[in-house]
Amino acid sequence: MKKWTGGTLIVILALVLVLRYSLMESPPQNDSPSTFFKNLSKESPPMKAHNIDNRSKPMERVSHAKKPHIVNLEGIDYLFSSDNISEKESMVKITWAQMRYLISRSDALPGTAEGVKEAAIAWKDLVATIEEDKLSKIVNGSKVRNGSYDSSCPFSIAATDVSESQTRTLFQIPCGLVQDSSITVVGIPIGLLNFKIQLIGLKASDGPDPPVILDYNVHLQGDNLTEEPVIIQNTWSSILKLGKEERCPAPASSNNVKDKVDGLGPCNEQVGRISTQEKSSGKQPHIPKWFNASRGSTDRKFSFPFVEGHPFTATLWVGMEGFHMTVDGKHVTSFPYRESLEPWLVSGVRLAGDLRLLSALANGLPISEDIALVPDLEKLKAPPLSKKRLVMLAGVFSTGNNFERRMAIRRSWMLYDAIRSGNVAVRFFVGLHKNKQVNIELWEEAQTYGDIQLMPFVDYYSLITLKTIALCIFGTKILQAKYIMKTDDDAFVRIDEVLHSLREKKVTQGLLYGLISMDSEPHRNKDSKWYISTEEWPHAKYPPWAHGPGYIISRDIAKFIVQRHQSRNLNLFKLEDVAMGIWIEEFKKSGQEVNYINNLQFRNAGCESDYILAHYQGPRLMLCLWQKLQQEHQPVCCE
Repeated sequence: MKKWTGGTLIVILALVLVLRYSLMESPPQNDSPSTFFKNLSKESPPMKAHNIDNRSKPMERVSHAKKPHIVNLEGIDYLFSSDNISEKESMVKITWAQMRYLISRSDALPGTAEGVKEAAIAWKDLVATIEEDKLSKIVNGSKVRNGSYDSSCPFSIAATDVSESQTRTLFQIPCGLVQDSSITVVGIPIGLLNFKIQLIGLKASDGPDPPVILDYNVHLQGDNLTEEPVIIQNTWSSILKLGKEERCPAPASSNNVKDKVDGLGPCNEQVGRISTQEKSSGKQPHIPKWFNASRGSTDRKFSFPFVEGHPFTATLWVGMEGFHMTVDGKHVTSFPYRESLEPWLVSGVRLAGDLRLLSALANGLPISEDIALVPDLEKLKAPPLSKKRLVMLAGVFSTGNNFERRMAIRRSWMLYDAIRSGNVAVRFFVGLHKNKQVNIELWEEAQTYGDIQLMPFVDYYSLITLKTIALCIFGTKILQAKYIMKTDDDAFVRIDEVLHSLREKKVTQGLLYGLISMDSEPHRNKDSKWYISTEEWPHAKYPPWAHGPGYIISRDIAKFIVQRHQSRNLNLFKLEDVAMGIWIEEFKKSGQEVNYINNLQFRNAGCESDYILAHYQGPRLMLCLWQKLQQEHQPVCCE
């Protein structure tokens, strides 16, 4: 009887253990993306959150020694709630569920709260538009559009009203500006006061005045600091307030040597008073006639591009690093982009002051291709993904209105056999846009080509690091990739050579491969685009990092990053390529071996022969490089 009882107890205990383990969460499987998305959407918040109104108060940054808590970002719930788009359509936002608690951290990156809140408003408007107009539906090979959207994103816009009112909006810019876009104004200064040309952003739904992305202010009689003519450039937003002004010519007391913008100085050296040395020698400097502005005295001349009563043609154009102004064909000023005030945010051009406007034209604006007119549409769509593990996932970081850049990549290096066969997947990681029309065009593009991953935030420069984390999530949780590559939409990548070099290296773990900086210091100059305060990084040096236009990491590093993100132990840093170096340093400190492989063929500053990656390649150059590879079978630069 005792033996029978003991045996019964053993059987009961075994059954209990079996039931316990069967009810526990099963280990993660290689689910299909659709199954993965369904499971994520059902997840409940893992912890209690604290309410903070992040619109009026910036997020508190806490020490990384203390695990950050989760805060509720007011007004963003719509981003993560159920919507009426189909499961297939929802694949463009497959990483959002895992990113919710990344963007809600109490030590989130600067601008996160505003960027996510603006994205929530944009997403709500986009979903409403999809429901109303069925913009993604294609009937008989033609897009069905509501009549109000027929204009789409025009390539150029001319001012229709050139009245002489003191302040007027010349035209709206429906889809923002991109590199090489330009605004040309022809006018005549009609008084010795001042006039302004302003690039205006979109006004927030509950905010005050719209941001001024560039205020180009011409004072013909000088201002409170000088009696001579001067050009003052600045920015303004309700959050950042008035920025630091840039003056041309700069004050005599200013000894700061400004960094060049796209290779151009911030102020043409001919803008200013003729030097004392030149006057005493009796020699007159070679100053173009259009640059001389008489000030009423024979011994006082001031070279200035704008003169009362004289017509001028001024063109404000968009470069890679900033805005540039030319007057009558001569470069006058350059102004670097400022964080959260970039050209893609421009929604209008405004004129004010003592100027008689003759004409105005916006040209080179971003346009999307009409899908019905794309002859090679099928071969440009993302191929079906292989069920086996991918060799590599390439994440291309892009902004919403860079339609032409993405199409150039689809028609060039995305045609490599490794990509078309499904061994390598390429996805564009794109933030939502504040402009509704851009989001409509972006949505149609995403549904047509199947290669876009939308991000739950607006594309501010300070938030690019969040895309890097999303890329790691996508390459480990959604797709099973052996290697993960990050690149930009102005980089041409020889995928075949990348794969060949990876096979030669035979390094599958602990890999950082690219153009590596082994001994760099943080920029402490507050005027620098890459300025880092001692609070953000207290050390004198960065750990080794690879330049952002293109680098490759192994799967184990990506998994480490995702795991640290999920446990809220991942240090957030606004320079994404340096952030990757910081994370890899943490990976190394955890006891893992790291292989830093430097390759100078990852060209960071343009194109050079025998490149593996060439940066700063616009759409025309991208297509040219591909054509040369097909014809000459060697990496030859186009310029």
